[in-house]
Amino acid sequence: MVFYTKKAKAEMRRRRKKMAKSHGDGDDGAADNDDNITEAGHKRRADQMINDAAQISTTSTKKVKTTTGNNDQPTTITIPANLTTLEAKKFRKDARRKARAQGHSEDKLKFIIEGQEAIEAEKEAAAKEDKKKSKQKKEFPRINDILSTHATQKKLQEKIDKQTAINSAIPLAEKQKYVAIDCEMVGIGTDGVKSALARASVTNWDGEVLLDTFVRVPERVTDFRTHVSGVRSKDIHAKNEDAMDHEECRLKVGELLMGKILVGHALKNDLSALMISHPRSEIRDTARYKPFMRATGRSGGKLRPRKLRDLVYENLGMRIQVEGEAHCSIDDARASMELFKYARSRWEKELEKGNKGIKRGKK
Repeated sequence: MVFYTKKAKAEMRRRRKKMAKSHGDGDDGAADNDDNITEAGHKRRADQMINDAAQISTTSTKKVKTTTGNNDQPTTITIPANLTTLEAKKFRKDARRKARAQGHSEDKLKFIIEGQEAIEAEKEAAAKEDKKKSKQKKEFPRINDILSTHATQKKLQEKIDKQTAINSAIPLAEKQKYVAIDCEMVGIGTDGVKSALARASVTNWDGEVLLDTFVRVPERVTDFRTHVSGVRSKDIHAKNEDAMDHEECRLKVGELLMGKILVGHALKNDLSALMISHPRSEIRDTARYKPFMRATGRSGGKLRPRKLRDLVYENLGMRIQVEGEAHCSIDDARASMELFKYARSRWEKELEKGNKGIKRGKK
C-alpha cells in the first residue's frame, strides 16, 4: 500500500485541475477518487480507460477549434509598465505560449504597454473625428438669406441718407443747441453696489469732444468695473493731475449744459452721478423714446428701454460696446447723438404736438 503526504495529495489535485482546464471539458477537476470506478462499483479495464481518454481528447479538440474559429477579434494583452525590456520580451513569449496551449492563434494577440491604452483611444477618437469632418460638406449661406440681408442694408442706408440730407439743412444755430453726454461709474461701498462718477464726456452735434476727463473718487473704490467702464486705479488716483475733482467736473459740465438740449442714453444715471439736474423739456433720452423701447408681455404691456448698442446697430448699422471690450464714454455720447439725429424730425414734431412720451430711464 502506498501512502501520500498532504503536500503530495495537494500537488496531485492541482495537476488534475490544470489538466481538466486545459482540455476544456467544463469539469472543475475536483480529483474525485471514483474516476476509474464504474456505476456498479467495479474498476474499469485499461481498454475502457483508453477509449474514454480518446473520446475526451477528441471532444476537447473540437471545442478548441470551434472557439478559435469563432473568435475573429484580436485579444489585447497589457504589459506592465514596470518591466524591463528583457522581462517584457519574456512576458510576450509566455503569453504566446499560453495562447498556443489553449488552441488560439498567436497572430491575434495585441500587446499594449500599461498606460498607453488612453493614448491609443485618444488617437483613434481623433482620427475618427478628422475623418468625420472631412466628410462634412461646407455650409454656405442660402441665396434667399443673402438677398434679404442686402435688401435690409440697402433700405437702412436709404433711410440714413434721407435723414442726413434733412439734418444737413438744419441751421448752424439750431445744431449748436444740442450736446450729448455719457459718464462712466465705479463701485463704492459694500460689494461695490453704489456708483460714483469716474469719467465724464461731452460732445456736440458733430461729435467733437467738448469735455473728457477722469474724476477723482474721494471714497474707497471697491469695484472699478474696468471690464465695462475701462477705468483703472491710476486714472482716478489722487496723484493724477489730469483728473478733476467731482465738484470741478460738476461745474464744467453745468456750464456746457446751460441753455442746451441734452442728448444721451439713460440720462437719469449720468445726471445722478454728476449730482445735477436738467429741465425735462430739454432732455432727449434715447432710452425713453417710445419708438426705441421694447414692449414686454404677449399683449404689449409695459415699455422697457433697450441697450444703446442694439439700437445703434439696428438703426444705424454701427457697432459699439463690442463684447469683451471696455466701454468708451466718448463713443457712447457720439452714438447717442447719431441715434437722436436719425429720429430728430419725428421726435421734435411729437414734442411740438404735446406728446410727453419722453421719460427719464435707466441703462
